[in-house]
Amino acid sequence: MVEIIGVTKRFGANRAVDDISFGIGSGEFFSLLGPSGCGKSTTLRMLSGFEQPDAGSIRIAGQDMTSVPPYQRPTNIVFQRWALFPHMTVAANVAFGLEAERRPAAEIRQRVGEVLELVGLGRFAERKPGQLSGGQMQRVALARALVKRPKVLLLDEPLSALDLKLRHQMQIELKRIQQDVGTTFIFVTHDQGEALAMSDRVAVMNGGRVEQIASPQELYDAPSTSFVANFIGHSNMLPVTVERVEAGHAVARLEGAALRIAAGPTKPGPATLVIRFERVRIEAAAAVTSPQPGPAKLTGTVRQMIFGGSTVQYVVGLDAGSLDITAEHPHAPGVPVFEKGTAVALSWRENDARLFAH
Repeated sequence: MVEIIGVTKRFGANRAVDDISFGIGSGEFFSLLGPSGCGKSTTLRMLSGFEQPDAGSIRIAGQDMTSVPPYQRPTNIVFQRWALFPHMTVAANVAFGLEAERRPAAEIRQRVGEVLELVGLGRFAERKPGQLSGGQMQRVALARALVKRPKVLLLDEPLSALDLKLRHQMQIELKRIQQDVGTTFIFVTHDQGEALAMSDRVAVMNGGRVEQIASPQELYDAPSTSFVANFIGHSNMLPVTVERVEAGHAVARLEGAALRIAAGPTKPGPATLVIRFERVRIEAAAAVTSPQPGPAKLTGTVRQMIFGGSTVQYVVGLDAGSLDITAEHPHAPGVPVFEKGTAVALSWRENDARLFAH
């Protein structure tokens, strides 16, 4: 449905978007994810026509849209702020675009009624925006965009103004609505939880470039760069030295301990070992560090215990050196809790760690 081909956008000397290329399928929920200033919103604005690329082309439904103005594109956009007309009813807000197109009154009533039912606001049609909650106003903005039946709906951090609980509820609703209408959604966010929860695929952006495009599970389990590994989820990023590579495994040294890692660089040298918090096993320090390369087995002392309700997080200072490693485990009856100052042993499976060369 959407093709972005070699697109670059400059603002003065700054390359906000730097030669990106990818495609988005029909009916796909696709997210652009990254930190502030990575180029995701600029990419969305080029898709909508509010910005023009300095190089490259954009195709939607097989048609070149690079120079087509926003009002002639088969897209619509939902912004962070809903920009509803406060003096109009919900139904009138949703109908506004259709009335501007001079659609027949009967068609407008039918389409407005259908889309309000879709977003769960049928009984609120005669209310004013000031009588609605934040989540309801966001649904009105979504209905106003969907009523024109765009081929592609663009969403620029539309949930960022909502509180945490409401944001989670709207994530579920937004995904349901997208599946019901079958429209291609392109969603911009800096919130990894939103992107992972709703998307079919995610493009992780950094410095104007695309680091990786994959399903949420693949991004989490098999990040292709250290940036993606660090940005998606919570990971320990540990400096190691790869000593040798043998039979598809790398042997790396971490503060005196020799570790075998299943995935990593193809040659010796400095590298970063990435291990997610929840993949680090923590137990009482009865285990002895193995002198032979194998699954990690490190000893240390709990510096900090952070109780988070459903989880407990431990910051452990290693005995050999100055590094800290964080472990996170579910909190449940019968699961031991290690207080600050407790001597513990840390371990993980070799397949759970990843190495990235410097």
